[in-house]
Amino acid sequence: MFNRDQKDFNVKEAETIIGASVKVKGNFHGQGNIIIEGEVEGSIKTNKYLLVGSGAKITATIDAGEAKISGTINGNISIKGYLEVSSGANITGDITASELSIERGATINGKCTMTNGKNIKIEQESK
Repeated sequence: MFNRDQKDFNVKEAETIIGASVKVKGNFHGQGNIIIEGEVEGSIKTNKYLLVGSGAKITATIDAGEAKISGTINGNISIKGYLEVSSGANITGDITASELSIERGATINGKCTMTNGKNIKIEQESK
């Protein structure tokens, strides 16, 4: 798992990468680390790390273990662990996280709720 002291995300550790020219519509559920640089509409769920790039445009509910957000998100965000919101991020929706860091310049329009991480359940589809 990633933590707030880690400055660089290793792309090799990503299970899924949605590139800048890719548009995904629907419910996106994964088990591993996810990088999003393109557009996603629907829902995003992973137990691991989610990295949302500065050019990403997401209209979805998000459930993840940990995340760093630099792009635009319209939808509610639930993070079990640490959430880092970068200076260029633009979030419209409610945020729930165990730990939260917001850089100067980020825009958040919604409610922020801090939890102990135990109250957030990340659902995974059964096989």
